Amino acid sequence: MAEFVKIYEDNPNSREINRVVEVLRKGGLVIYPTDTVYGLGCDITNTRALERIARIKGIKVSKANWSFICADLSNLSDYVRQIDTATFKVLKRALPGPYTFILPGNNNLPKEFKKKKTVGIRVPDNAIAKALVEGLGNPIISTSIRDDDDVLEYTTDPELIYEKWDNLVDVVIDGGYGDNVASTIIDLSTGYPEVVREGKGSLDII
Repeated sequence: MAEFVKIYEDNPNSREINRVVEVLRKGGLVIYPTDTVYGLGCDITNTRALERIARIKGIKVSKANWSFICADLSNLSDYVRQIDTATFKVLKRALPGPYTFILPGNNNLPKEFKKKKTVGIRVPDNAIAKALVEGLGNPIISTSIRDDDDVLEYTTDPELIYEKWDNLVDVVIDGGYGDNVASTIIDLSTGYPEVVREGKGSLDII
């Protein structure tokens, strides 16, 4: 059974954050709040954890379109090819915020994603997500737990999320009620912004 950990977004308790970070380091799966829906995440460098998420989602890791959750834009050069000034200005305007940006990947991607030409980058405007990534020291792979067939409460109420997921993951963070609107996805990999999914984030930024 998973641990159920209460963390307040306005002042995340460092001891609780560190507990969750240790779970991530050991290959654990964590459900945590973002500035949109709750996410299911793991350490990007842990093959076993990536495979666990893939099994839950019923896909192969190599076929997955998961987001890289970053604390800020300083992680970009680790996984993204050099981008032009106009693209960087869009990212600066939008992040942190409820957006996923598809960008051209570079040769430093973890081996499970080497065949991918692009990567989805997220910098959520959420202090808990930011603290987890900073504590871990590298991005968290993340996929939404939102399911269009689910009752909306399941994706917004941490206690109901825990009831549903406690046998599948290692930690569920109660960071308060989540949103039920996913992030806006914008493809910037070709140099021209293309809206893939309109979600919570306004399109005015492009």
